[in-house]
Amino acid sequence: MTRRAQVRAFLERQVVQRAIILVIIVNAVTIGCETSTYLMRHIGGVLVTIDHIALAIFTVEIAARLYANGRSFFKDPWNWFDAVIVVVSLIPASGPTSILRALRILRALRLISAVPSMRRVVHALLAAVPGMASIMGLLVLLIYIAAVVSTKLFGEIMPERFDELPRSLFTLFQIMTGDDWGNVAQEVMDHKPWAWVFFIAYILMSTFVALNLFIAVVVNAMNDAEASPAEAETQKELKAVREELAALTAKLDVLVTRELTTTGASARTSEGSG
Repeated sequence: MTRRAQVRAFLERQVVQRAIILVIIVNAVTIGCETSTYLMRHIGGVLVTIDHIALAIFTVEIAARLYANGRSFFKDPWNWFDAVIVVVSLIPASGPTSILRALRILRALRLISAVPSMRRVVHALLAAVPGMASIMGLLVLLIYIAAVVSTKLFGEIMPERFDELPRSLFTLFQIMTGDDWGNVAQEVMDHKPWAWVFFIAYILMSTFVALNLFIAVVVNAMNDAEASPAEAETQKELKAVREELAALTAKLDVLVTRELTTTGASARTSEGSG
């Protein structure tokens, strides 16, 4: 086994992968603790030391993976994801780049690449993007139409909410989230009692239809990405059948070759006797 293969086998060990996950979690906790003035005053040095050790471990791990996989390292998007996070963490967080110190918490995102179940969820979300884009377009169109209508109808009686299109868009987005929509509707209804028709129709269309369509698309994508236990068992059985067929085919080829060899030898013996 080559040195690269040995390093690759070492990194793929379950113990090593679990250790990296533990380091990610501990580092995320310590970065969160650094936001506490009390903790920084008493154990700030320990927290900074742990952060530096974690960064060193991440750097060594990325370098080892790059060495073990060579150019194929860059073929996996997750390797790019991990490498970018570590490189950003290595940039000195001082002067113009001081904002990067706050981005150290992005290291916690490495849990996504380290935990297979999280990777499947992300793959499912990415697979659902085309469907979500269509629903997003429908939702934007709905909000835009409702904003134009509400600006025309309620702009004069409630200018702080509906005087212009941008303000109406923000108000309708707030209503879509369910934030204080009852008070907004009541203020409008004090002047136009029939306004409840507009608000109820808008909430039904935006919240109970469009947003639930988002959930349906994501759930469907996750179901497609993750095989059920029955499907996994079926795939395992098919794999076993294929392996048995391959073994039988190999044995049959050997028998046919022996038969042909024996037949040829017998024919040559007969010709020699004749």
